[in-house]
Amino acid sequence: MKTLTGKEALKSRIMEWAAKLDVPIHSATVRPMRTKWASYSTSGRLTFDQALTGMSPHLQDYVIVHELLHFRVPNHGKLWKSLMRAHLGEYEPIEAELKQIAQDKPSFWP
Repeated sequence: MKTLTGKEALKSRIMEWAAKLDVPIHSATVRPMRTKWASYSTSGRLTFDQALTGMSPHLQDYVIVHELLHFRVPNHGKLWKSLMRAHLGEYEPIEAELKQIAQDKPSFWP
C-alpha cells in the first residue's frame, strides 16, 4: 500500500470532509500562502496553505471545515458558528491555537 505524501494526505482529508458536508469541490490546491490558512471561491475552488501538511489532524480539520462551511454560509455569524460546533465540538481552543501558530510563522499575517 502506498503511503500518501503530506499534500496527498491533506487533499484526501479535504475530500472526506467535503463528502461528509455534501460540498461540491471542483479543485483543491495546496501551496504556500502568506496571509491565511485557506481560501475558497464560490465556484468550488479551494486553496490551502502548505504549512497545514505538517500540522496535527485537529488543526487541519478546523481549517478544512471552516472553509467548506463557507460554501453554505458566507460569514462567521451564528449559523456558521453553530455548524462549526456541530462538526468539531468546542472549536474555539483550536482557533486560538492556529492564531498563535500564525503569529509565530515568519511573514504571516503582518
